[in-house]
Amino acid sequence: MIDITMDMEQYDCPFIATTDDHGVEFSAIQWDFDRVNDQLETRMVVEADDRETLTSGLSMLRGHENMHDYGLLTRRDNVAHIRTVIAETEAMATIRDNGGYITGPFHIEGGSEVWHVGFDGIEEADTTLSELERGNEYDVLDRENTELPEMQDFVQNAGAAMTLIEGCRDLSEVERQTLETAVSDGYFESPRGATLGHLADEFDVSKPAVSKNLRRGQQKMIQRVIEALDELE
Repeated sequence: MIDITMDMEQYDCPFIATTDDHGVEFSAIQWDFDRVNDQLETRMVVEADDRETLTSGLSMLRGHENMHDYGLLTRRDNVAHIRTVIAETEAMATIRDNGGYITGPFHIEGGSEVWHVGFDGIEEADTTLSELERGNEYDVLDRENTELPEMQDFVQNAGAAMTLIEGCRDLSEVERQTLETAVSDGYFESPRGATLGHLADEFDVSKPAVSKNLRRGQQKMIQRVIEALDELE
């Protein structure tokens, strides 16, 4: 399988048009293509900097000419969960006509969309990329030839991967930022590139406070790593 990650700008996509004009982001959590009616049904998480921006962004999305159906499932502050049905875009049609398929969730912000697309052969992938250049702007971020053993390993260990992802979600914002800064500044290196005092100064807190945040973050992640190891095939 040829697995391609691309940053795509589609001029007929309601989501891209909305993020181009409003400070919102869309992350797909489910998608299903209706081959009879050439429509894409999705469930999306929508995030914005504030409630007002979210409201204006969702309003524009609902009114887009390629939006066939829209439903607000839940909303809290600056985050919403929506269901949408949109018309097939030109890029979607090009990929499908050449035997391509979506291999992972897509994320849309700032007027472009990150797609993960798969093809069964090199010729199909190259033809699609060539045809996409005629009516779209895109950059190929990554391209890999995934062999059968790698695909099997990924499928068998998807549960372990999700356990690690859940571990990241368990972190509070302070714990995440503390761990990221500790790693980037060399706190875990030998010899250390940063001390607790350095990290405390970075966050303007006491040494005991930054140490507690580090321990909590490490404990959460290590626990998830142990659980993931147990799930590995």
